[in-house]
Amino acid sequence: MTRMTRRALGRLAAGATVLAAAPGLSFAQGSNPLRIGYSMSLSGGLAPNGRSSLLAHRIWQEDVNARGGILGRPVELVYYDDQSSPANVPGLYTKLLDVDRVDMVTSSYATVMIAPSMPVVMQRNMCYVTLLGAGVNEAFKYDRYFNMNVTGDDIRANYAKGFLDVAARLPTPPRTIAILAVDNEFAQKAAESARYLSKQRGLRIVYDRSYPPTTVDFTPTLRSIQAARPDLIFIGSYPPDSNGILRAASELRITAQMFGGGMIGPQIAAVQAQLGPILNNLVTWDIYSPEPTMDFPGIRAFQEKYRARAVQEQVDVLGNYLQPYAYAQMQVVEQALNRVGKLDQAALAGDMHASIFNTVVGDIRFGAHGEWAEPRNLLVQFQGIRDGDLEKYKKPGAKVILFPESLKSGELRIPYGAPA
Repeated sequence: MTRMTRRALGRLAAGATVLAAAPGLSFAQGSNPLRIGYSMSLSGGLAPNGRSSLLAHRIWQEDVNARGGILGRPVELVYYDDQSSPANVPGLYTKLLDVDRVDMVTSSYATVMIAPSMPVVMQRNMCYVTLLGAGVNEAFKYDRYFNMNVTGDDIRANYAKGFLDVAARLPTPPRTIAILAVDNEFAQKAAESARYLSKQRGLRIVYDRSYPPTTVDFTPTLRSIQAARPDLIFIGSYPPDSNGILRAASELRITAQMFGGGMIGPQIAAVQAQLGPILNNLVTWDIYSPEPTMDFPGIRAFQEKYRARAVQEQVDVLGNYLQPYAYAQMQVVEQALNRVGKLDQAALAGDMHASIFNTVVGDIRFGAHGEWAEPRNLLVQFQGIRDGDLEKYKKPGAKVILFPESLKSGELRIPYGAPA
């Protein structure tokens, strides 16, 4: 990538929202802050998750500064609104590293926003702790990349495993599956996992299609799936289309033994409030649920702080999805810096490869390619959902964990669409 002139960077910065959170007040005036920089989707389609991630980061910043900062320095967050546009990302990271000269870089949420930042970060040999990327480093193979995501190194072998493992325990063993996915990188990886594992297990794929992200009416598509009479329906979707798919499935009274798979959207509080009982018995991928099996040290304290501010900040009011992982993303940075004791990017990368990190989402360790060494894709099921009241989602039982076995908290209910 060509380097941008300062004038060009100035024009780009003028079009972005620049937000730098102030360090804690316990430090002497003039303290040299340790600056962590990143782009964040504060407007545009990814803003709901971007803004709630930012609140998690700010809570971490306040916590760490109350403990005395890092390396004796107050922590300052330097971030710019990437407007949910991947095209904005390279210029913002160029500015952060060449003009703002931040000490560390982390990432915004989502694969599509992380990938365009990689060449800039790699050129500067920076450690990079990212949030919910999916297979970003498969092509780059950058040894200073570390991803806060549960998918592990091999998405194809891992992502749909829970869905099919749970399906294998159905009273009537499934023989057929339908696969539907939006045409974007993450959903296509999810669909490929379902396709690959279904063939391995001898399931006959009776429907396998993609749809453009602009699709609004899913009724014809679901009619076609229904006509194929699959035992299982695996969907790879993003929030806007997840709503449309689930509403169409409810109207058509889809009654496959298991319906869901890889839907992004049902994890979000606003979607849960909108869809209410339409979610009942949906079985889908997730990364966190407030079940007793996921009561990790620090998670309750974080969520109490987050929920106390979420309404005023106009972000996801529950914090049951990526928000704990955003907090843990910064815990990884903090723990590595404290162990290494200096801003040495090579030494920090070595520590991140070698160490176990104690976070609010449990103990984690990174593998050779910077993904979690032990995948932890959850498969959850919405149960007993009668309305859109969100209070139930703060307690166990509304979104039980079916997979993995080590975190299992409930039993599968079938079919999809059955009354609560």
